[in-house]
Amino acid sequence: MFLHALGHFHPETVITNAFLQEIGLETDDTWIVERVGIRTRHTVLPLDYIRETRNRDVRAALEAAQYSNAETGRRAALMALERAGLGVKDIGMVLAGGCSPDECIPAEACRIAEALGIEAPAVDLNAACSSFGAQLHFLSGMRPERLPDFILVVNPENSTRVVDYSDRSSCVLWGDGSSAALLSPRIPGPWRITHTVLGGDPSGADKVKVPRAGHFTQQGAAVQTFAIKRATETFLALRQHYLAAGPERTPAGLSLIGHQANLRMLEAVQRRTEVPDARHFFNVDRRGNCGASGAPTVLSELWEDPRVGDAVAMAVVGSGLAWAGVLLERPLS
Repeated sequence: MFLHALGHFHPETVITNAFLQEIGLETDDTWIVERVGIRTRHTVLPLDYIRETRNRDVRAALEAAQYSNAETGRRAALMALERAGLGVKDIGMVLAGGCSPDECIPAEACRIAEALGIEAPAVDLNAACSSFGAQLHFLSGMRPERLPDFILVVNPENSTRVVDYSDRSSCVLWGDGSSAALLSPRIPGPWRITHTVLGGDPSGADKVKVPRAGHFTQQGAAVQTFAIKRATETFLALRQHYLAAGPERTPAGLSLIGHQANLRMLEAVQRRTEVPDARHFFNVDRRGNCGASGAPTVLSELWEDPRVGDAVAMAVVGSGLAWAGVLLERPLS
């Protein structure tokens, strides 16, 4: 499976740490940065709406939002299409998934395809924050002849709409952002997916939840421990596969992009895996936790940056509990 392009979109409205203090939360920039390392995050919600309501009614948030999931997904997809030099008529399938879809039915992928004018099968595959990894795992395992030449994978994440802005433990984390990836099972692109990992522990299903018409909740300490453990294991499994492919490969040649839950979690994974700073990439400090779109938006923002190197391991975790990994390598010239 080849990755031809990534795209991203973050709404223009920014929630600063000062804003969270301004609306009456018992917090400040020092408290937030020390605990989660996040300074800003984006939102589809108007700041006046958050200030006046604290988002007590998530149904009202759907009405107040400046963008729908379909629109933010469309904008991310247009960037990916432009980078790949493709048009909507080239897309033979649309796959989507994330943490907080706009509707139960139709599939989020159908709404995105409709917004783009794509006529192709459109289905959802959700694994919460690990959706992108799960989607690539399943696509990579399918017989190429059963897939079209180009597949659009979109993760529209606008979860600030389900955040309780009177709960400082959750509202300091979440930001909105959407990612889009253009994949092909047979046509070579700038990146090749050489290995994927997918795991799950459904006994932890209650640890991270967004009920229908309800707010996001999680068992913070337990989830943090789980995320560090599984992200570390996933990265090490991907690194082992990477190193086994040839004696010329070294650990220093592999970059880490983890699940953008919070910077302190990522730093713990970095320490455990001994990844040098120059090979650890993140945007959670500026974007917040953007769910399933977090890791792919990091690589999308660095799409033209040579510092990324020739091999990247994405290690992501999510509600379920679930975890997934993707090894991306530039094809040999």
